[in-house]
Amino acid sequence: MNVIKAMAARGAALGQFVPLLDWGRRYDQGAFSADLLAAVIVTIMLIPQSLAYALLAGLPAEMGLYASILPLVAYAIFGTSRALAVGPVAVVSLMTAAAVGNLDLPSQADYIAAAITLAFLSGLILLVMGVFRLGFLANFLSHPVIAGFITASGLLIATSQLKHILGIEAHGHSLINLFGSLFAHLGQTNLITLVIGAASVAFLFWVRKGLKPLLMSLGLGDRLAGSLAKAGPVGAVVVTTLISWGFDLQSKGVAIVGDVPQGLPPLTMPSFDADLWTSLFGSALLISIIGFVESISVAQTLAAKKRQRIVPDQELVGLGASNIAAAMSGGYPVTGGFARSVVNFDAGAETPAAGAFTAIGILLAAMFLTPLLYFLPKATLAATIIVAVLGLVDFHILKATWRYHRADFTAVLATILLTLGFGVEIGVSAGVVLSIVLYLYKTSRPHIAEVGLVPGTQHFRNIDRHNVLTHPELVTLRLDENLYFANARYIEDYLLERTGRGGLKHVVLMCSAVNEIDLSALETLEELERQLSDSGITLSLSEVKGPVMDRLQRTDFLVHLSGDVYLTQYAAMRALGPVN
Repeated sequence: MNVIKAMAARGAALGQFVPLLDWGRRYDQGAFSADLLAAVIVTIMLIPQSLAYALLAGLPAEMGLYASILPLVAYAIFGTSRALAVGPVAVVSLMTAAAVGNLDLPSQADYIAAAITLAFLSGLILLVMGVFRLGFLANFLSHPVIAGFITASGLLIATSQLKHILGIEAHGHSLINLFGSLFAHLGQTNLITLVIGAASVAFLFWVRKGLKPLLMSLGLGDRLAGSLAKAGPVGAVVVTTLISWGFDLQSKGVAIVGDVPQGLPPLTMPSFDADLWTSLFGSALLISIIGFVESISVAQTLAAKKRQRIVPDQELVGLGASNIAAAMSGGYPVTGGFARSVVNFDAGAETPAAGAFTAIGILLAAMFLTPLLYFLPKATLAATIIVAVLGLVDFHILKATWRYHRADFTAVLATILLTLGFGVEIGVSAGVVLSIVLYLYKTSRPHIAEVGLVPGTQHFRNIDRHNVLTHPELVTLRLDENLYFANARYIEDYLLERTGRGGLKHVVLMCSAVNEIDLSALETLEELERQLSDSGITLSLSEVKGPVMDRLQRTDFLVHLSGDVYLTQYAAMRALGPVN
């Protein structure tokens, strides 16, 4: 019996690191059927998306397929989300293009090798973050900054695909460069390509709103009709490929996908060139953080609907394993995709096995269907990308942040403008810096409220907002922020100014909102204690939290404190004088 218990305990412990061992024990026929159906629908959706996103990254189309096979299996083993669909996504593809494109590599083979190395390096970073529980680093990107970055990236991606819609050459990693290049080559527009691209865009936009009602009118259920409608790009791929083949549009200047290698993904290895790793590390770090933030937000949103649990640090491991798997199988950086994950969820996926089944579907496509993609117009894939990413563009965040907090509005606007003007890497780097700077700015000038007793209660509120009771010889200041180096001087100046008005005998710092006092702030409090004591004013504390009190007790501060430390502010007021 003890042996069985020990084995069960070891199995549970191992299940924390390999979630497959946890949910796999309860896998049954019902979950298999649900996962298989979801996988079929996601596979249909993922085939054109993976091809399109690989081209967006400046890579051969087949690398999108390769990045949608082993990475999905790796996530099914190590990931915790039951619905997250891992694979190539628009923003990471754009960041890959920017990161590798900036290296000015001499050949396509070097470009491909760099993309594979980028995936490997990103995977290592994610794994290290997961093992050392560094998921909190993603918190340095605030939600408004992420929203601004994704909005700007969506505009950049859509603009970058206009060259395929028009059938012309255009280059650039910023909106200004892209528009300049587009206008310079506008006279070379291929009208047939334009018709195919514009028709595909129009059809795909209609699919989003019109196909689901049509399918429901034909008798399909709401859930199935919605999932099939999201797979609408396959219809555009099939029709335009047939038209391109039937009318030999390649001879009329229409760019097509061409040869897509048929067969299993190749076994590849990243480059271990130190200079290349140095050049790619910053980009890999940004891709890792952006990919993790996008994935974890989607995973947690979907998990909440079924009261499931997502383990962020294990998600880092799952995504890290997925990227390493991509690097080993001819792919490029991957992460969880929003649209695919929603389709996976809506189609009824019960476990991560749905991702593994999707990988099998993509593998079969890579082995048997790639010859059918030869005549697929690139304009169709561009239309698929444009329609997908325009759904990411949300300027409402500007209005929301303007109304709620001007500092957040400044961060969002700066992120959007810098991303559009200078490219994704500068944009997201600026976003990280702005997030940190805004946090420091906000906390360096904390809200300090002078409070008084609400009549008939033991509660204290701001004297400027409520009718409260006070004492002329006592002032109570509630500190609404942790005390640390960035705000220590501000707090000192504020307290000295307030206590310099005369008539005071007691100052109480109400610490109910203080969770931390660092050494700089402690030294400030010690200096305040000396100055107030020289002026005949006692300094007391109230409602100090346990962890903060533990630290203070390891110093001499409480020994030299002229006042006392009170359990509650009400006790402090009763001890130091009656209210009037």
